[in-house]
Amino acid sequence: MIHEMHKPIRKADSKPLPVLRACSLEKSFGERLLFSSVDIDIFPKQQVALLGPSGAGKSTLLNCLEGVEPYDAGSVSIGGKALESLDENEMSALRRNEIGTIFQFFHLLPTLTAFENIELALQLTGVSAEQRQERVEFLLNRLQIEHRSEAFPSQMSGGEMQRVAIARAIAHEPKILFADEPTGNLDSKSGQMALELLSELCQEIGAGLLMVTHSQEAASYCESQYSLVDGQLQRDA
Repeated sequence: MIHEMHKPIRKADSKPLPVLRACSLEKSFGERLLFSSVDIDIFPKQQVALLGPSGAGKSTLLNCLEGVEPYDAGSVSIGGKALESLDENEMSALRRNEIGTIFQFFHLLPTLTAFENIELALQLTGVSAEQRQERVEFLLNRLQIEHRSEAFPSQMSGGEMQRVAIARAIAHEPKILFADEPTGNLDSKSGQMALELLSELCQEIGAGLLMVTHSQEAASYCESQYSLVDGQLQRDA
């Protein structure tokens, strides 16, 4: 259900449950053990960075946590729902309603305008036309791209496209956001703006964030940092 966007979602006073919980997660490719014994909790508004060397399996771990890729052992829950217990339709509904994803290369639909790319996330969750209009206009203004509303991706800069992608990812107020190298295709100034907006929006809608990045600067925007090294997930000091 979509709330009025100028009003942050109120959370209960009691300690919230994690929006994401992984327990004893394990994944192999053939004979190679990619990672094992992965345990992590992410709570509402908590922003977590996942670092590690290239090829360590960070993106694969993200895909497993998101339910895009199967894992070999362990369990993952989003909003209290265990992914391994969901059928295909239930998993699709979970992704539409409770998960938002931001990619390095934006993945905007080239034939849709900025407005339409953001609106699509709301159409998929059955939001009324009036609510969609209000919500998308709010987000375009909030991310300072209202003047690009009718622009197609080919007409936008990388920074503008990433802000559209962020708006699309949070339009339906997901419980958890997954970001895979969200600044990897941006210049320093655009990347900083994207990270600041992403951090603020997570707080405003009460979403948890898990961001895969190779950038220590990007990771510094997160309150918690983990590294995936030699198949083990380690909490950084």
